[in-house]
Formats: sequence, C-alpha cells, structure tokens
Amino acid sequence: MARNEVKALAELAAETLDQTVTTPVQGVHAAVATRVFRAIGPPAEPARSVHDGIASSVYGALRVVGAISGPAGAISGPDEVRVLDRSPRGRFAQAAINALVGDRLEESASDVRIELAVRRLGRDVPAAPEALAAAFPEATARLAIFIHGLGEDERAWQLHATEQGGASYGSRLREDLGFTPVYVRYNTGLHISENGRQLAALIGEVVEHWPTRVGEIVLIGHSMGGLVARSACQTADASDEPWLRATGHLVFLGSPHLGAPLEKFVNAGSWCLAIAPESRPFAGVLNARSAGIKDLRFGYVSDEDWQGCEPDALLTNTRRAVPAPRRGPAFHHIAATLTAGSRHPLGVLAGDLLVRYASATGRGIAASRTTIRHFGGRNHFDLLNDPEVYAHVRDCLTGS
Repeated sequence: MARNEVKALAELAAETLDQTVTTPVQGVHAAVATRVFRAIGPPAEPARSVHDGIASSVYGALRVVGAISGPAGAISGPDEVRVLDRSPRGRFAQAAINALVGDRLEESASDVRIELAVRRLGRDVPAAPEALAAAFPEATARLAIFIHGLGEDERAWQLHATEQGGASYGSRLREDLGFTPVYVRYNTGLHISENGRQLAALIGEVVEHWPTRVGEIVLIGHSMGGLVARSACQTADASDEPWLRATGHLVFLGSPHLGAPLEKFVNAGSWCLAIAPESRPFAGVLNARSAGIKDLRFGYVSDEDWQGCEPDALLTNTRRAVPAPRRGPAFHHIAATLTAGSRHPLGVLAGDLLVRYASATGRGIAASRTTIRHFGGRNHFDLLNDPEVYAHVRDCLTGS
C-alpha cells in the first residue's frame, strides 16, 4: 500500500502544534481574562466583548495557518514517500510517535501508523505461505514469538547483542532448543486489548501458513508486550483457537500486570492541573496521551477493563479479574529491581525503574501454572537481553 510518510508527519506536526501550544495558550489566556473581567464587574463588559472577539480571531487565524502550512510543507511528488522505515532512527521515531498518539493515528488512518505484523530484516512479512517460506527458509516446528514493549520495535531484542557476540534470546533459543524466533511489531498506542485481538489473529495465520507443521509455541513479552500476549491468550481461549493448545509457555519480562507507577503519577498530575482554570489546558495536553499508555495505569488487558469508563478519572482501577485460560500456557514472571534484593526500600519503591516488583510478579493473575524469578541489580531494559535471564528462560522452557 502506497504511503506518503512526509505528508503524514507534516499533518501530525500541525495537529500537535494546535493541541500542545495554541489550545493551551488560548485556554490560559481565556481563564486569566475571565478572572480579571469578573473582578472589575459590569463596567468591563464592553471591553470584554471587544477582547473576546479579537482573541477568537487571532487564535482562529493561527489554527488556519497551522492547518495550511503543515501539508503545504510536505514534499510534493509521488504518493509513495517512505522516510521512516529506511533507517533505524526513523523506525525508532515511528515507534515513539505511535506510542504517544498511536490511537489517533489509527483513527485517522495516518500513513505514520504502525500495523501489527511479523518483522524480518526491518520489513513486514505477510502471513502468507510464500512470504513466510521466503523469510524463514530454515523454519522449525517450534516457534518463539517475541512481543516488544511500549515505544519499542523488534530491534529492542538486540539490546547489548554487540557486547555478547551478536547473541540475543532469539538466536540462543534457536541454537540451544531449535526454536525459530519470530519478531512482531505493533502500534503500542492502541488499547492493549485491541493489540491482543490482532496478535491472536496474526498468530493463527502464521501457524496456518508456516512452512512446516507447528508443534510448539512460546510467547515472550517485554513490559507492555507481556500484557498484549496475555490478552491474545484470552482472545484465543474465548474462541478456542488451535494455536493456544500448542502454546506451553508465556514468559513475562518486567510486565506491569498491576500497573506502572509513572502512568499513575501522570494521571494524578493531570487531575491536579485540571482543578484550576489557568492550569486546566495543560491537563488536556497530558490527557492526550494514547490509550495504550493509559492502559498501563492498572494493567488493563480486556475491553471490559476500560469500556464505559472515564479514562482520566483519578487513580480509579476498573481492572477485572480474568480466569486462567482453559488450555493456557504456564506463566513465567521475571522481575528486576535496581537493588540486589527485592525488599530493599529503594527496590520496593523504584522496582526496575519503570515497573515495581509486586506488579511484575503478577500477583493475583490466574494461570494454570506460575513461576516467579527475581533478578537484582538490573533495570527494565536489561531484561531484554541478559545471559543470566536467558538461562532462566531456557530452564523454564525445558522444565529444568
């Protein structure tokens, strides 16, 4: 499908300018002016009418200029203009943009949006027999499906690979246990449950069209990716998808099953800003973050967790308990803390920097079988590629 990413980026820049600059400034201006004119009383009404008219015209003109200059600044020419997928930096920027406003990009069908897909050598691989056979010429019957976290893409699993001789979890699992690593990229700004449904469907297609008969599946998710994997299993269980019966293990690497403290802090901060009229516009800026980010507040993985609820209510947890999948995999929770011990005050407070220990251990999350392992002296991103963590993952998959 033809995409003009430059035009889409220009349109997004114009929209962002309006939402993060023009609208907040206008809101603060209006709040301050209202307070001043109210203090003066009725004598100020003529001046207020003139003021309001001029202000409305000025801000309206700014919006018109922004709306015109955005698309006008884009390169003209052929419809197919791709600048993001061509380089690691471009793909990183695209992943970050989708994390922040991916839900809006999806609604507007923006050419910058990421669509869930299997990835190979920086390109999407269609879940079709010919494409899968060409991308995976040495396909085995054992699949290890990797699902990255918020604002990441499939390259996140290569972290620290250079200093480890190019090794990653995927390459080690292939060499040690004969798993074919399959990396998935998705729009992390969408609701986790939406990505879960899409992932469940994609896995079904991949298994159906895989070059050889699939005998075993393992899902490995980092951070948000673990929640997406859980959601996919729930979807597959509800519709009795065959691939779930072949899935023996689900590995969570620092997944915030009970929520992430940073999102809770932002939620509380935006609520406080909304109290005063002069600061309320800035609360709107914070509340514009994506649905995927807001799902991380309490670890929402089902539609029922967020549907019909006020997304910006102050620290209101509407997460519902979900029974274990009837034919579901064993859940392996891997948690890290900055401190050597998980009970150290700093370790309890900060966890791995982004996810606290209690949340990463999945307390209260139902599963057919559960294991928990703590790794001290590590941060959230160390879990993406660590020799000792890998050794534990391998032991989980072999029952050692």
